[in-house]
Formats: sequence, structure tokens, C-alpha cells
Amino acid sequence: MTLHLLIVDAQQDFCDGPCNGALAIPGAYDDMCRLARMVHRLAPRIDVIHATMDAHHTVDIAHPAWWRDAAGDAPAPFTVITATEIELGAWTPSDPACRERSLRYVRQLEAQGNYPLCIWPPHCLIASSGQSLHPELFSALCGWERSRLRHVDYSIKGSNPWTEHYSAIRAEVLDPEDAKTMPNVELLRALDTADTVVVAGEALSHCVRATVTDIARALGFDCLRRFVFLTDASSNVPGFEAYGDAFLAEMRKRGMRTSTTEALLA
Repeated sequence: MTLHLLIVDAQQDFCDGPCNGALAIPGAYDDMCRLARMVHRLAPRIDVIHATMDAHHTVDIAHPAWWRDAAGDAPAPFTVITATEIELGAWTPSDPACRERSLRYVRQLEAQGNYPLCIWPPHCLIASSGQSLHPELFSALCGWERSRLRHVDYSIKGSNPWTEHYSAIRAEVLDPEDAKTMPNVELLRALDTADTVVVAGEALSHCVRATVTDIARALGFDCLRRFVFLTDASSNVPGFEAYGDAFLAEMRKRGMRTSTTEALLA
């Protein structure tokens, strides 16, 4: 049996506690500590580890620096900006030359009906300490590499400032001029070879949900019968719990199993 572990965005900026992340998710630090212990315990049985990582610029369409209100003030974190508000001038890009493309982007998000444009605290900034992995988990991954003489398969996403990139498979809106926003075919092919894919990471309501959903759409929903979600190694962004709950309910209906870090292969 080939066992793959898919870890989504287990980065310090998403972790509370000692990490004190810029977009800290309550419970995420302990989630990743539990996951680290599981990696140590199951290292001989894990064949492949995939780890996705956010990588953003300060000036990003989902960060405060991109936008200004009528008074010239930046939006507070967690503000939702709609196409109608942009049309009415309630929100305008800080660079006026970006208005039309920004408006098209928000219209497309709304047409897709997946996530609205939410302004996040600047997080996982390229080259920042917050972009790095949870320290105990990183240590466990290095230990797995040494013991198995294999490399963790890291996938970096989110550097295109014109689109959000929750999913490790594709950006929310594809940019035909940027291959990094296009479907991650290599990751899809690798996961399709696994007998079992164990999923963990942050946040359940956003990047985990988007990643697993996109994998299922690309490979066919029957693939979910090979997936196991670790319920104690993923948490929701506060206020977005409904996204995570609905995702888990739907994926369970389609065959995805659940376990915990301690019970998996115990």
C-alpha cells in the first residue's frame, strides 16, 4: 500500500500559540504538534509527503495595501469587498490603473460562488519568518527525509498578486500569462498513484477545503474513497466554520474517511 501524506499550508503565520501568526487560527499550533508526532510515529510507513505553502507579496489583491475607501483609508482585515462596492466607489485600488482588472476579478469570484474577496491580514509574506513551517512539524519532516532518504515534495502557491490561491491545485482565477496559477498537474499525477492519501493542514475552511475539492474535481470524486482526513490536525478560520462543516459533510458522503493523528494506522 502506497501512503501519501498531504499537508496544506502548515505555516507559522496560520498558527496561534508560540508562533503568534499574522493570520493565527485558534488551535492550529496544537494541530500541527499532533501532526508532527504522527509523522515521527509513522515515518517508516509514509511513502511520500506533499507539503503546500502560501507565498504572498505585501501588495496583493486580498491584502489591505491594495485598496482604499472614499476617505483614503485601507480596509480592515476580514473586510469583504463586493463588485457593487467597487462600482459605486466605496472601494478603489490604491493604484487607479488597477481598477478595471480588479473589478473583473471580483465579478468573476462572485460568479463562481466559491469565496468572496476577503481582505486578509498580510500573511506568509515571501522571505518572512511567518512563511516558514510550524517548527515542530518542520523538524519531523526533516527527520522523515533523513530516515527514508527521500525529499518532501513542496508546492509553493500564491505569489501572483492578482488572484487568491487557496487551493494547491489552482488559483481562484487563472492568469493565462502565469503558469503558477494553472492546475498543478504534477501534484495531481502524484496523488493519483497513491493507495491512501492522508490530509491535514490549515485552514479547513479555506485552503484544505479548496485543495481537496479541486483534487476531487480533477481526478473524479471516486478518488475520495482513498482519502483520509485527520480531524485533529486542521481548524477553521473563525467566522467561516460553515465552509469547513459543509465541506466535511459533502466529502464524507462521497467516500472520504476520517481519523485522528493517534488512531491512524495504530
